Formats: sequence, structure tokens, C-alpha cells
Amino acid sequence: MFTAAPIHAASKPELYAELLQQVRGLLHGERDLIANAANFGALVYDVLPDLNWCGFYFFDGRELVVGPFQGKPACVRIALGKGVCGTAAATRATQVVPDVHAFPGHIACDAASRSEIVVPLVRADGSLLGVWDVDSPRPARFDDDDRAGMEALCAAFMASLG
Repeated sequence: MFTAAPIHAASKPELYAELLQQVRGLLHGERDLIANAANFGALVYDVLPDLNWCGFYFFDGRELVVGPFQGKPACVRIALGKGVCGTAAATRATQVVPDVHAFPGHIACDAASRSEIVVPLVRADGSLLGVWDVDSPRPARFDDDDRAGMEALCAAFMASLG
């Protein structure tokens, strides 16, 4: 059984480096998408401060459909190009949004969310698996350290799937 170790980091890069090691340990040897997504989301939600939602949206060939997550009930379907998640999926670029209310077309699933980061999940063949979405009730919660850290975590998640 996996037990998360306390993280004692002095900086965000150190926090993400320690969290990355825990993610790799948690996902090691498991290839199931749903199992890994559920455990990944639970660990990140437990470790990172100031989050009110984190989870996956998977691409079904037409749109993004909610997958395993932590937090309040979420929007079920998101069109490509719509909102922060749909924009990340369509552009295949991480979106860091300091103020979701200033983002054109933002989809408000939880009125408490004020900032957001969304990382696209792209397979080695270039096809879209979906996105990893993290919300915070704190404005400007996410920065370039979070971008680098979340992208590294998502790379480990993708590698776990084989």
C-alpha cells in the first residue's frame, strides 16, 4: 500500500520535485487509466495548498468528458476551444489563468474558483488524451513554477500509462 510522505519543501520547485517522486511511486507498475487518474488526483489535491478542484477531462473524439476528480461536482462536457480546458485541449498548450473571470469564455463550474491551470495530455503519437485541470479559490494562485511542476507531474502520469 502506498502512503504519502510529508513534504517539507522550502520552495515550489522543491515541492514539485518531492511530489513528482511520490507520483512516480504511487503509479509505478499500474497501467490502468482510471486507477492512475483517481490516485494522481487524490494525491495532488491532498498535497498542494489552496486548491478547490483538480481532475481530468478525457477526450472522447468529439469533446472533453469529466473523469476522476477531487472537489465539488463538475461540468460534465466541454467543447474543444471553449473555456480554459477546451482552449488547452485545442491549442495543446498549458493555460495559466490568474483570474478566471478575465478569461474570455470561461466556464464557471464552481463559482468559488478564481484562478486555474490546465495542462493538455498528449500521447507520444500526438493524439489528445485529455487535460489535467486544477482550480483555486485564490486569485493568481498559479505561476511558472506551477506550470513547470504540473507539466512534470503530467508527464509522469502519461508515462505510467505505457
